[in-house]
Amino acid sequence: MSHDFAVVQGARSASVLHDLREFFGVGRVYINTRHDNHRENMHLYSVHRRSDLVEVIIPFFRQNRLRTSKAADFEKFARCLELIGANAHLTRNGLIAIAQITETMNRQKPRTEMIEILRDHTSDVRDSG
Repeated sequence: MSHDFAVVQGARSASVLHDLREFFGVGRVYINTRHDNHRENMHLYSVHRRSDLVEVIIPFFRQNRLRTSKAADFEKFARCLELIGANAHLTRNGLIAIAQITETMNRQKPRTEMIEILRDHTSDVRDSG
């Protein structure tokens, strides 16, 4: 299971990402070189260690609420991490619940196929709860 908090900026604003890294004390800044028609490379501040997300990132943004369209997605992201922390991802129903939450995130990309696969092909996952 993968989880990642990410902030993306163009090369001209990359210093903001380094400031975020310094402020939070967790995560890394990466350069995503572009080979398309954009004029500058993209830079990415990423935090993917679950403990850093649960102990640093989520508490900060719960105390300092986002005021953008990403606020609802962030709460859904936090809820998924709570479910994972409660080991819900080890059950078929838990995996389905997480998939259903993620289906409504980030411009609502449908994950119907993934949910069907989880329902029908998770023999290595406990059937309980």
